[in-house]
Amino acid sequence: MELEHNRQQASKTNKPVRCIVKLGGAAITCKNELEKINEDNLLSVCSQLRTAMMSGSLSDKVLSLDWSKRPGGSDTAPVVEDFTSQLVPECDNFVVVHGAGSFGHFQASKSGVHKGGLSQPLVKAGFVATRISVTSLNLEIVRALAREGIPSIGMSPFSCGWSTCDRKMDSADLTMITKAINSGFVPVLHGDAVLDASLDCTILSGDVIISHLAARMKPEFVVFLTDVLGVYDRPPSDPNAVLLREIAVREDGSWSVMTPVLQGTSKEVEITVAAHDTTGGMATKISEAAMIARQGVDVYIVKAATSHSVTALSGRLKDDIPEGWRGTVIRFVR
Repeated sequence: MELEHNRQQASKTNKPVRCIVKLGGAAITCKNELEKINEDNLLSVCSQLRTAMMSGSLSDKVLSLDWSKRPGGSDTAPVVEDFTSQLVPECDNFVVVHGAGSFGHFQASKSGVHKGGLSQPLVKAGFVATRISVTSLNLEIVRALAREGIPSIGMSPFSCGWSTCDRKMDSADLTMITKAINSGFVPVLHGDAVLDASLDCTILSGDVIISHLAARMKPEFVVFLTDVLGVYDRPPSDPNAVLLREIAVREDGSWSVMTPVLQGTSKEVEITVAAHDTTGGMATKISEAAMIARQGVDVYIVKAATSHSVTALSGRLKDDIPEGWRGTVIRFVR
């Protein structure tokens, strides 16, 4: 009864969420280099998020909220007076969820954490190793956001008590996430190793997390920041690949391409998944995006750290899709 009460309370956020953002692992890490962050992309993404969240109260001076010392970083101490004399900036309510990229996936796939079986020493060791890896990435993303003056708080699904049953969401208490938002913080969640009632353990992907959050929080829109311009009709490495600009999702969950008009009604979207990806890659992303769109929430899939991602994060795509914009819009149609 207490858990159900917490769930009901968590769904009643006083501050509506404007946007849930997914930072794709391939966009913010060097996916083929173990535990290496794409520093340039992460820096650009955090700057764009600052602009999107604080569009009405931006100042030229960015006050870093990361006061810790890091190897190779600046030794400059924070100037307390800068904060005591500054007005609290107004900030739209965003939630950030990031993928693992080159963090966590390798550990999980080598040990079989996604398949379950904690009684096996290798799986238990892999569970620990996976969580060390993904939480270390989460910390670096929180720090990057904090250096842009964004009051971000890292929140791990495992530590928040989230769990699955046969790889499907079973328990997800949003109480602390809602409290963080109401207190003016930006929750930063991530794909995580979690306990599973049927399998002992598995991997909960960031895309599934976003779908669940969208269903409960009803944001104005959701943005997937990826390493490609959007969804293509075949692998984007194919020179004949066509960017799908608008996808319509119907009540029964089926979807069709609205723009551009593809030749042949039986044309299917081809999907490839990296061998080490334990969460389904683009296949999961499209499936979860369609589920979100069914709830009346627009989904924008766009390349991170570009002018197109700036447009998507601004929310301007709800009114019209500019001719020069490159990305994929997924919307519900009756």
